[in-house]
Amino acid sequence: MAYTPVDYDTYDFANRRHIGPSPAEMEEMLKAVGTPSLEALITETIPASIRQDKPLAWAPLAEHELLAKMRGVAAKNKVMTSLIGQGYFGTVTPPAIQRNIFENPAWYTAYTPYQPEIAQGRLEALLNYQTMVCDLTGLDVANASLLDEGTAAAEAMVMAQRQSKSKATAFFVDENCHPQTIAVIQTRAFPLNIEVIVAAPEALEAASVFGAIFQYPGSFGHVRDFTAAIAALHEAKAIAVMATDLLALCVLKEPGAMGADIAVGSAQRFGVPMGYGGPHAAFMACKDEMKRNMPGRIVGVSIDSRGNKAYRLSLQTREQHIRREKATSNVCTAQALLAVMASFYAVFHGPKGLRAIAERVHFLTVRLADALKAAGAKVSPDQFFDTITVEVGVGQAGILAAARQEGLNLRKIGTDRVGISLDETSNEEVLLRVLRAFGIDKAPAAGRHLGFDEKLMRVSDYLTHPIFHMNRAESEMMRYMRRLSDRDLALDRAMIPLGSCTMKLNAAAEMMPLSWPEFGALHPFAPVDQAAGYHEAISDLSDKLCEITGYDAFSMQPNSGAQGEYAGLLTIQAYHRSRGEGHRDVCIIPVSAHGTNPASAQMCGMKVVVVKSSANGDIDVEDFRAKAEAAGDRLAACMITYPSTHGVFEGTVRDICKITHEFGGQVYIDGANMNAMVGLVKPGEIGGDVSHLNLHKTFAIPHGGGGPGMGPIGVKSHLAPFLPGHPETGGQEGPVSAAPYGSASILLISWAYCLMMGGEGLTQATRVAILNANYIAARLRGSYQVLFMGNRGRVAHECILDTRPFAEAGVTVDDIAKRLVDNGFHAPTMSWPVSGTLMVEPTESETKAEIDRFITALLAIRAEIKAVEAGEIAAEDSPLRHAPHTVEDLVADWDRKYSREQGCFPPGAFRVDKYWPPVGRIDNVYGDRNLICTCPPLESYLDAAE
Repeated sequence: MAYTPVDYDTYDFANRRHIGPSPAEMEEMLKAVGTPSLEALITETIPASIRQDKPLAWAPLAEHELLAKMRGVAAKNKVMTSLIGQGYFGTVTPPAIQRNIFENPAWYTAYTPYQPEIAQGRLEALLNYQTMVCDLTGLDVANASLLDEGTAAAEAMVMAQRQSKSKATAFFVDENCHPQTIAVIQTRAFPLNIEVIVAAPEALEAASVFGAIFQYPGSFGHVRDFTAAIAALHEAKAIAVMATDLLALCVLKEPGAMGADIAVGSAQRFGVPMGYGGPHAAFMACKDEMKRNMPGRIVGVSIDSRGNKAYRLSLQTREQHIRREKATSNVCTAQALLAVMASFYAVFHGPKGLRAIAERVHFLTVRLADALKAAGAKVSPDQFFDTITVEVGVGQAGILAAARQEGLNLRKIGTDRVGISLDETSNEEVLLRVLRAFGIDKAPAAGRHLGFDEKLMRVSDYLTHPIFHMNRAESEMMRYMRRLSDRDLALDRAMIPLGSCTMKLNAAAEMMPLSWPEFGALHPFAPVDQAAGYHEAISDLSDKLCEITGYDAFSMQPNSGAQGEYAGLLTIQAYHRSRGEGHRDVCIIPVSAHGTNPASAQMCGMKVVVVKSSANGDIDVEDFRAKAEAAGDRLAACMITYPSTHGVFEGTVRDICKITHEFGGQVYIDGANMNAMVGLVKPGEIGGDVSHLNLHKTFAIPHGGGGPGMGPIGVKSHLAPFLPGHPETGGQEGPVSAAPYGSASILLISWAYCLMMGGEGLTQATRVAILNANYIAARLRGSYQVLFMGNRGRVAHECILDTRPFAEAGVTVDDIAKRLVDNGFHAPTMSWPVSGTLMVEPTESETKAEIDRFITALLAIRAEIKAVEAGEIAAEDSPLRHAPHTVEDLVADWDRKYSREQGCFPPGAFRVDKYWPPVGRIDNVYGDRNLICTCPPLESYLDAAE
């Protein structure tokens, strides 16, 4: 008998690790769907007229091959000691935080906490973050993070305009703000017709502006008291914003004590690596009366069904998905994972530890300044925290070169100065190396005299809550992190079937390189020749994304999907202006488009015109044409999502693009649903002029509990000259983000994903994503109505379950979502894009067994609804209304009209490894009426339990 080798490729990452269903399972699923093959299903789903004819060609790498390649690329980056500052600093990530948060899938695979009952752990960590920011800034309310310091400052400008009672239309920007911050503010101001005045603080004329922003400490080191300038602004009914530094505020007078209305900045130096620009959590804090105008997410405290304290996202009606074109911000992705890291950094060190770090940095900077002055150098400013500027005249190039010989990067300022910023990683050896670069061979003795006036010393306490005073033994810290993660339901525990959010596998091999110092320790403004590895990765990823999408060029700068939308529309506007058509200001957006689209258009100063849907969910082409004709030569763009947010490949997409071009507009195709297109359809070949790609969806960057994300934009060649520029890298247009390549370090994840999947693997992933969604739709047929189907009865990568008919029996979509928690599942997307529905997206990474478990749960829930419909039990008495069930429910006296077994162990739930939510259903109304956005005192928990 001849030996037959096994037909199994152990190292086939795409089909053995990333894609969930096995070939045999796919055969079973295809039978349930009622189609003979995977290709036949794709043919039935996607119109033949838009299918790409050329496959994606590059070969895949195995995991070990990928890591070897990444090591080689990382070695091309030259890690120097960065003293550039400018908002980015070296920091020490405590190993306990690196291992238990940053590298832990329980934290990085979680979704935005819109279902708060299963997100209590990360909500507590984010509440700690908000408390930390409020305490250090001296303001009342903080949000749970923004994208970066530059965009946070721009958001603050727009918020100030809304809040101000001044009639002025100009905004003052301190010339000591970081250059990238000034540039982002200017970008944001232009389409809103806000005049930006950049000048020295002494030149401020308060009566002529609606607000002003000051940098504290300044980009070049200045520390000054802005109390008088802020008082003048308030006298003129204007708003005062301060861009500040959390570490400096451990020793410096806080913005709130100067009267500031809003404070912004970056929490990067609280344990988050520089990563060549990100991701980092920006912060924003404000006075209490301004909280309803604050962009981003705010974590608040409410109560659950038993009256216990519980956390949730507060004031959500402020969000852009609800307000659409009336939104004042399009902020969608935050930086939750990085905010969590920063909050744990504060818990890890406590107030004394943070002050000790701040003092060590400051006193080392004082010694450096003293040594330079003693050697005859002209050092400014007179008052500083961690940054000084040295006048070196024509010797600038020589000093910078000598510093590089010492392994240091200093900041080049103009043609005759250098900037030096010390940080947590600076030590005696770094001090000596800096001095050697200036020809000084000895450092002065350690001293403790301040480099700023005593009037600027902080006198108020901060981080007084007990959580910042817990025992800091690593055993206790590790257990605290574990307790919080155990309260959450992330992708490492169960399928997260969120429509439009694409919660797929974030493979360990894709994530590992982010912890390497060759990628983490680079400053975004380091000399280009020191970042050759990054540029190789970014260039190759860009080439692959061009091949995938059919576009000609990419900008990697936008650091969220909504930011990509905004950048794409700005690119279109710049193109129109270059042709003398700057009057084009109408943006047509179908109701089936992605939720942030109208908000992004509004931020660009565009007039949003909404197009209705046909009965089958498709864009109403006749209505679209009528709106385009009415816009005429004012038509700037249309924004469509493809496949549509209704989960369907519309056969009329080329017609929509053709109509838009006929009237001189540009086509923006939202890339939120690109997971249904990779390898099968190229948006740039079906009529798209620009698209953003949610790399945190289709291309495997983890959602991180609500961020990080990346939203790079691809464009056709005629738009390429108008992509975002940056003060550090050039370009004719302004930047939309603080760093030239956005959150550059996480681009490595998507690059690794593309390399390991290979072209055919990516295409197969798309096919299986469509199969998984159609399998769910087929299995649930007869129990739930699938709201929209394609012309041949197929859905794309997601399907919408219509739960509105159950309302007649008193069962809400909320009841179903919370009951799924009892089954151990995160709910699908609720009430969007259609109110009262569930949008389900299983992704290609889910196995048949997990999908079947989800289907079992939904069928069991349908049986419970039928019991209510039949009058066997009232909706308010059913397990649906009491869901989710906690351990406290299980052990308490049971007086309900269904059994403990039915309530706590429904079909689909694991028996041994069951997930128990830590709180019952949360009272949203109570949380908004009694808004608490910082850590409540411990006695409040005792009060709630009594």
